[in-house]
Amino acid sequence: MIAVEVAYTTPSPERDRLRPAHRERLNGLHAEGKVFASGPWPDDTGALLIFNTEADEAQRLVDEDPYFQADGVRVVSVREWNVVVGGPQE
Repeated sequence: MIAVEVAYTTPSPERDRLRPAHRERLNGLHAEGKVFASGPWPDDTGALLIFNTEADEAQRLVDEDPYFQADGVRVVSVREWNVVVGGPQE
């Protein structure tokens, strides 16, 4: 699994405009089994996304989503994550 941490650096009308399509896309990727979970931090300073893909595919999916290139959005890290408890059943 791949963990992608995102920071919201400044208020952004562009980010707000792109958010509905971004969430719809993530819902589709979740239905396909490519996104395990995603959501913002409670204080709305950023978000965490957990991809159930290889690192290169997770990076491609991030790169293809205009939301991640919007003003006020910064990808902080893209890291492999080892699931110890929970996660998708194999």
